[in-house]
Amino acid sequence: MEVANSNINSTSIGSAAVSVASGSNNRKPATAQQLIRENVQFLIQQLEQGKSEALTAYLGAMARFHNYSFGNILSIAHFRPDATRVAGIRTWNELGRFVKRGEKGIPILAPMVGIKRQRRDESQSQQDQNEKLTPTLIGFRRVYVWDIAQTEGRELPEPAKVSGEVGYYRDRLLNFVEQQGITLEYSERIAPAQGVTYADKIVLLPGQSKAEEFATLVHEIGHWMLHRAERRTMTTKTVRETEAEAIAFIVSRAVGLNTNTASADYIALYHGNPELLAESLSVIQQASATILAALFPEKQAEQADKQEEEQEEALAQAS
Repeated sequence: MEVANSNINSTSIGSAAVSVASGSNNRKPATAQQLIRENVQFLIQQLEQGKSEALTAYLGAMARFHNYSFGNILSIAHFRPDATRVAGIRTWNELGRFVKRGEKGIPILAPMVGIKRQRRDESQSQQDQNEKLTPTLIGFRRVYVWDIAQTEGRELPEPAKVSGEVGYYRDRLLNFVEQQGITLEYSERIAPAQGVTYADKIVLLPGQSKAEEFATLVHEIGHWMLHRAERRTMTTKTVRETEAEAIAFIVSRAVGLNTNTASADYIALYHGNPELLAESLSVIQQASATILAALFPEKQAEQADKQEEEQEEALAQAS
């Protein structure tokens, strides 16, 4: 539940990068807007046909691939809704696994990085000139990844699972709340609400199970991150509650909790407007990724290595 507050700078939720919405072999870089629009249009078609599980699959993909860009998450969920772990051919081969014959890759976009050279200054030494060579993003290129189910070979170690218990993730979530400058309190006076968000304070209803409290706190953090100042006046209460519940679903799913919140009426997110749905999904993904980064700090170092590997693989596919 949210409580109105004013004169607050809204949390900056940047628009994520790019994806691929078709299986074409065309390697020309596409704009993020075009690619995301096509994936969102596909999702809308599924919803209008009564296939509400399509959006649940998208939200589940956000939980599993929270280190990926918004657009690439849409592409993975579109082409392989049940994907659990994806990588390029080189990465799978290094892990002792090989793509099965006939399996089609999942198209995503990988960054292309070049070196930006500063204009030569005769008064500077060669060493100074070399120090001014900086990596620069020059665009994106279509590459392909495959889900682990599309490969065979050496068995991979199973990651630790929470299995319905919040474990140490609760402490990490509480630390995240404290780092944001949010005061956390408990009060029976907010009943029947399970949680309420104020300008700089979240109040939870005492007596909830640890799993319920975890999901409720994430829901309220979602309100705090997304629904202040301008964005509050631009969205309906239904949209705001649905976005916060979607964030709770994604984060709860990522730590291994069972939740049925994805069965809500997500069509209320867009009312037939693809731009509104795209915006909602984008801010949901960005807010969820921010929270999950705090819950899985060990993955941040791994992500830096992964990005370097993806860039090398993109160059290899281009050659």
